[in-house]
Amino acid sequence: MEKSMEFLNASDIDHVLAEMTHRILKVHKGADHLALIGIHTRGVYVAQRIALKIYEIEGINIATGSIDITMYRDDWTMISSHPVVQATNIPFSVDGKTLILVDDVLFTGRTVRAAMDAVIDFGRPDRIELAVLIDRGFRELPIQADYVGKFIKTRRDETINVLMLEKDGIDSVVS
Repeated sequence: MEKSMEFLNASDIDHVLAEMTHRILKVHKGADHLALIGIHTRGVYVAQRIALKIYEIEGINIATGSIDITMYRDDWTMISSHPVVQATNIPFSVDGKTLILVDDVLFTGRTVRAAMDAVIDFGRPDRIELAVLIDRGFRELPIQADYVGKFIKTRRDETINVLMLEKDGIDSVVS
C-alpha cells in the first residue's frame, strides 16, 4: 500500500484560492455580473470561499449557489441503484449572467458536462466558465478550466482527495 502524500495544506489552499480569486477579478474587471455555482460536495465550499474573498477585495456579495449533478451523470446507474441526491440551490436567475462553475477536482470532465446540463435547465447564462482547485488531467471530454488553483500530475488510477474544513474538519489535498 502506498503512503499518502499531501500536496496542499490549509495555508496552501488559502493562498491558491486567493490567487484564483484575483485572476477571476482581473479577467472580469470586477465581479458585477458574475455568479458562482459550486458543484456538490466540495465544490460548494470552494465557491463559498471564493465568494468570501471577492467580498473582502471588492466589497461585493456575489450571487452564489450550489448544484447537484447526480441525475445528470452519464454513469449514475452504474454508481448505485439508489443514488444520493443533494439539494440544488440557485437562488438567482442565471439568465444573462456569467456563471463560474466551481469544483474541487477536474479529472475526466464528465462532472463538469453534467453540471452544464443541469445549469441550462435553470435558464440561459451569457457565459459559463470553470474554476477548479485541482486539475489532474486525463480528460475524456474536451473540457478545460478557465481558472486552476494547482495542476497535479497523477497516474490515471491514483486518486486525489480534497479535504475541506467545512466537511472534513481539515483543509488538505492528499493522494
